[in-house]
Amino acid sequence: MTQLEAAKTSTKPTDEMERAAEGEPAGPARLRELVSEGRAVVLTNSAKRPKRPCAVGAELRTKVNANIGTSRDYADLGHELRKLAAAEEAGADTVMDLSTGGDVTAIRRAILAHASVPVGSVPIYQAGVSAVAKGSKVVDMSPDDMMDAVRAHMADGISCVTIHCGVTRDVLRTLYKSDRVCGMVSRG
Repeated sequence: MTQLEAAKTSTKPTDEMERAAEGEPAGPARLRELVSEGRAVVLTNSAKRPKRPCAVGAELRTKVNANIGTSRDYADLGHELRKLAAAEEAGADTVMDLSTGGDVTAIRRAILAHASVPVGSVPIYQAGVSAVAKGSKVVDMSPDDMMDAVRAHMADGISCVTIHCGVTRDVLRTLYKSDRVCGMVSRG
């Protein structure tokens, strides 16, 4: 059962809501109401429940997220785990794995295994890495490739994902006509 389903079918907050409400202006009962109303979410995943879940939304404090992740030029898992530890020690509420190089699946799973906070990801990076590994191009990915990456991340225990939805056909036509030196990227 999802946190939303639990919030809508019970007047009792879930264990995750209880823990996420610690240190928040809204207590557990109010957090359950906010989740039920769609005004807050509890970042957790039944496949890997974080030790320190957090909630995001109305009537809650602002959260701190730390971005970590490998690139094809530097894919050192030990370095990422040290960054994770530093982020948690500094008080980050969440961590985003933005890995695009190395064994991104193994890296994501190791980060999840060591994280005490919710971990988010960007599944399109996984889909792109997988496309290139198959000898294809990123631009040739199918919607199924993207959804397969989302499903894989959720199955591993990712608590939230970033989905890049801002590209329309008009944007693509403009890009094809432009004199860009580099391709379009979501970061960097």
